[in-house]
Amino acid sequence: MKLSVIVPAYNEEETIDEIIKRVRAVDLGDVDLEMVIVDDASTDGTPERLKTYRGEAGITVLRHDSNRGKGVAIRTGLDSASGDLVVIQDADLEYDPNDYPRLIKPIIDGDADVVFGSRFAGSVQNMRYINVVANKVLAWAATLLFGKRITDEATCYKVLATDTLRSFDLQCERFEFCPEVTAKTLRRGYRLVELPITYRARTFETGKKIRARDGLEAIWTLLRFRFKP
Repeated sequence: MKLSVIVPAYNEEETIDEIIKRVRAVDLGDVDLEMVIVDDASTDGTPERLKTYRGEAGITVLRHDSNRGKGVAIRTGLDSASGDLVVIQDADLEYDPNDYPRLIKPIIDGDADVVFGSRFAGSVQNMRYINVVANKVLAWAATLLFGKRITDEATCYKVLATDTLRSFDLQCERFEFCPEVTAKTLRRGYRLVELPITYRARTFETGKKIRARDGLEAIWTLLRFRFKP
């Protein structure tokens, strides 16, 4: 069994080394781990830092020639993933890779097809009130549209079989990756389990990239894939 960790990265020179270190330090027992890092045409020092990891065992470094968005970066990484399971890991330090063992266990045990790491069922630090509200609205919208209670639709930590994610024929380009996966998971009837995770939000001043328009795009994506034939 192998877990593929796809890391989309754009201008993350301050955190990329640390997140690689943290992912590599995770103890998954008998489960192997690989990282597929996709540099989405960063303009800071990220490309130079990633050069040092090229050729290292268990790490694949890819780069876009132009900035194409987080969703496209994930799709690029998915093409090169060789694991049985896949999880998305943001290149910042908001999410804790030490949550991986707990998140993959229900799938390995056969108790779930897809696992979401829920920030709101776990620990949330430093998240602005407006962001809390936006995330609650997205979770409510997913719950209403698909008839399955969701506490954290927009979580980065979505774990599922690599073949399952590939079967979704992803169309996402930016942050709508999350609602697209949520919609296709629920519409196809996969067994979804949410488990608590730890989360420490960063600020826009320290590099947070998601904006208000991305929340509107997420709502539209949920609606689109709920009713699309």
